[in-house]
Amino acid sequence: MTRWPLPAPMALALAEAEKAAAQGEVPIGAVIVKDGEAIAMAHNLTRRFPDPTAHAELLVIRRAAQALGNERLDGCELWVTLEPCAMCAGAIVHARIARLYYAAADPKGGAVEHGARVFEHEQCLHRPEVYPGIGETEAADLLRSFFRERR
Repeated sequence: MTRWPLPAPMALALAEAEKAAAQGEVPIGAVIVKDGEAIAMAHNLTRRFPDPTAHAELLVIRRAAQALGNERLDGCELWVTLEPCAMCAGAIVHARIARLYYAAADPKGGAVEHGARVFEHEQCLHRPEVYPGIGETEAADLLRSFFRERR
C-alpha cells in the first residue's frame, strides 16, 4: 500500500500501464532509470505484436540497452507495476539491473517473492536490490478494473 506520494518513476510506470489498458493489453508498465533520469519506458504489447515475450519489462530493458549502447544496464533501476514473472526476472538478472521496484505482488505468476523466486537460486548470477509495494494500491486497482471489465 502506498503511504506517500508516488515516486516519479512509478507514476510514469503507472501511466504506461494505463496506455496498455487503453489498447486492450494487460495493464503493466515499466520504466528504467539511470542516474536519476528515465531513459526508457514501455508497457505490455503481447496482443498487439502478437508476441508472448512482449512484456513491459522485456521491452523496457531492450529500449534501455539500445539507449545506452550496452546489454549490461549497470547502475540502472527498473520500476514496474507488477511483480515480474520468471521470464522477466531472468532478463533482469542478465541485464544486471541494480535495483527493482515493483508495485503489486503477483501470487499467481510472480517469480520474485512468489513462485520460482528467481533471485534466490544459487545459480542466479546477479541479484538486484528489491523494493516491493511502491504504488501497490494504484497498480492493483488498475489490474482489478481491467479484468473486471472483461468478465
